[in-house]
Amino acid sequence: MPDLPDHNLHLSVVIPAYNEERRLPQTLANVRAYLAAQPFASEVIVVDDGSSDRTAAIAEACPAVQVLRCDHRGKGFAVRAGALAARGAYVLLCDADLAVPIEEWVKVEGFFASGYDVVIGSREGIGATREGEPWYRHVMGRVFNWIIRLVALRGINDTQCGFKALRHAVAQDLFQRVRIYGDDAPVVQGAAVTAYDVELLFLARKGGYRIAEVPVRWHYGSETKVNPLRDSLRNLRDVLTVRLNDLRGRYRAAPALADTERSR
Repeated sequence: MPDLPDHNLHLSVVIPAYNEERRLPQTLANVRAYLAAQPFASEVIVVDDGSSDRTAAIAEACPAVQVLRCDHRGKGFAVRAGALAARGAYVLLCDADLAVPIEEWVKVEGFFASGYDVVIGSREGIGATREGEPWYRHVMGRVFNWIIRLVALRGINDTQCGFKALRHAVAQDLFQRVRIYGDDAPVVQGAAVTAYDVELLFLARKGGYRIAEVPVRWHYGSETKVNPLRDSLRNLRDVLTVRLNDLRGRYRAAPALADTERSR
């Protein structure tokens, strides 16, 4: 059974982390300072993706931060674990380097009031900024997005930005139905950047949920864990797997949650 939200909590911030002992302290300080200044109650969940450094210990030493320790199965598995554990009315997924500042939440939040179920940050479009990104990484991203739109998701300009928010019930539904990085996801070696986002958004659209794409401010991190060749191949495999899963009927029909959630 899906977990019910805690009606006293407005927002759950989920941060997947793999070997982030250097960047995580500042990220948590920024997130906690921002949330402390807001008029709503919130929680912060750090999901340690089987780190080999002190990532989990650092998060556990931070006041008011919940830590989930997982086997190293990649970002998709870690995000799923955090989203399913979240209790807030809204679930915000953001990266451990806080490439999109937590302050961008205010842009995202307004779209829920307009009836959207899933709101994703976008590094493309009018109003978006990309700071410090090498030109070749931008080209790689646009080529990959073209493949995604061709194979699985038309009309979404940026599926891979690590700043996404969902209504609680929608997060519970979608993350329980993902197949690629579900309960049986294998243990991996090294950093594993995945295209879990594509499957998540594919299921959201298939389930009739309304998706909004919001231009955000994004800063390229020099300590990125993305391996251009390895991760490009893994992500391409994920996108093709989403299409094959759908053709094989592996994605069960979603319950009628969309209209109910928007009416709340």
